[in-house]
Amino acid sequence: MKLIVGLGNPGDEYVNTRHNVGFMLVDRMAKSSWKQSKSGLLTCSWLGSEVELIKPQTFMNKSGEAVGLVAKKHEMDLDDVCIIHDDLDIQFGEFKIQKGKGPKVHKGILSVEKALRGEDFWRVRIGTDNRQGDMKNIPGDKYVLSKFSKKETEKLDDIFTSIISRMEEWGA
Repeated sequence: MKLIVGLGNPGDEYVNTRHNVGFMLVDRMAKSSWKQSKSGLLTCSWLGSEVELIKPQTFMNKSGEAVGLVAKKHEMDLDDVCIIHDDLDIQFGEFKIQKGKGPKVHKGILSVEKALRGEDFWRVRIGTDNRQGDMKNIPGDKYVLSKFSKKETEKLDDIFTSIISRMEEWGA
């Protein structure tokens, strides 16, 4: 069993914001062969492994509560957990898939690390920093709640395709 978690904030006001890019990728993955269970979790067989795909319905800073419950329920090793999240340390259009490495500060990730009692899980770090012009001086905590532009949203489709392709290497 593997667990793939997209981080974000619940609620319509957060749809298409940079902080919700984890939710957005999970939604993209769910459109393919994923099946939704009665519990609201999405499950599928992916590259020979059973996978649960979740979008915690807590706010970002408490994401670890949901992740910890699911990981404990399935007695998962950290190696079988993958967290998808925004990262202001990476430029928009880029991403990193790494084990045990994260951004300088991300309260959602800190919550997950605390709940899982470790840092050595997989992370899909999606670059969301594209501050230009008037937006250059916006603090990070405000910027992540800004919405993607139409042009950025269109580019996300290609970024997500690349990420899913690379994630298949992890699933094998």
